[in-house]
Amino acid sequence: MTDTLMKSIKHIAIIMDGNGRWAKQRGLERVQGHKEGAKAVRRIVEEAGKLQIPYLTLYTFSTENWNRPREEVEALMTLLVASLRNELDNLIQNNVRLNAIGNLDDLPELCRKELLDAIERSAHCTGLTLSLALSYSGRSELVSCFKKIAEKIENKQITSSQITEEIISQHLYTHNIPDPDILIRTGGEKRISNFLLWQSAYTELFFTPVMWPDFNGEHLRDIINQYQNRERRFGMTSEQVQN
Repeated sequence: MTDTLMKSIKHIAIIMDGNGRWAKQRGLERVQGHKEGAKAVRRIVEEAGKLQIPYLTLYTFSTENWNRPREEVEALMTLLVASLRNELDNLIQNNVRLNAIGNLDDLPELCRKELLDAIERSAHCTGLTLSLALSYSGRSELVSCFKKIAEKIENKQITSSQITEEIISQHLYTHNIPDPDILIRTGGEKRISNFLLWQSAYTELFFTPVMWPDFNGEHLRDIINQYQNRERRFGMTSEQVQN
């Protein structure tokens, strides 16, 4: 894996799927799968740091996940708080800056407080930026974006004729993050489930049957190697890209 390749990868996004099925296959409660999934998060964050990936975004909890059984949602929120408390010092030690995208106001008060505190305490870090997508929905993100732009039009800060793709990108949750080069979904399903809809227009998609609790650095490197062999044309021909 060449340094040139790694420099070309600015952002990897991951849909961490398969925790519940991983647990079910082993006769365990679903929450145990989520706990093992938290260990996988640590592995991948460490690996991304070693590979000097600037941005890593993890689909941690979608707006649709609020519809899961109350006991599971409460367990996930408890696990989030515990993970933030247990991992923050390690993240800071490894120069990882924590970020979050989504409708954070939906989170329970304790979760939101712990999250915002962790973001503030790691704000000085200059290595990997780890973004957690929490209470996140790609469609809701676009609705929020369009409302912000409409408000600016109403306030005569901009006109409708000034709206461009760049203007839209500037009003997304990810306004300060480059679009993902790679989007990975673990667990065998082949859909993006309302994740980074605008940002993934030209992202290379990878689907692996490996359940998230089993996903490791070797799997990540293998996907990056596959990415290396893909040609990103962005609407151009192969000849144009090669020239």
